[in-house]
Amino acid sequence: MVFDSTPKAYYSPAGDYVHMTERSACVSDERFYETLLHELVHSTGHASRLNREREMGGWHAFGSKTYAQEELVAEMGAGFLCAECGIFQDVEDNTAAYIANWLTRLENDKTLVVKAAAKAQHAVEYILEPRVRIDLGLA
Repeated sequence: MVFDSTPKAYYSPAGDYVHMTERSACVSDERFYETLLHELVHSTGHASRLNREREMGGWHAFGSKTYAQEELVAEMGAGFLCAECGIFQDVEDNTAAYIANWLTRLENDKTLVVKAAAKAQHAVEYILEPRVRIDLGLA
């Protein structure tokens, strides 16, 4: 992971790292962790982990259907992890709006929600697996 003052959060598939802005640049601890968890779920798609990248035919351009599908997976996974951490009520409106936005790009195909939820759950299980558990300092 890379933390710096650049006001961006993203997962870099090429470099296989998560970039996060410093906590002080976020509006709240809950939003910082929601964003971090979203990016960590993206990282589970790497070939060395759950390999969603290959399954989807590679990472695609912003706004494409496969990009939108991966965004659904990451946001749903982040929502599940936020619930696990006890912060979901603080971020649920943002999560719902984000998911709704990407669903419109997928023409509201409800089957994609079910598929994304399954992939998100798999990512969450991977992250919470004791052998790879990441201490986020939320305890």
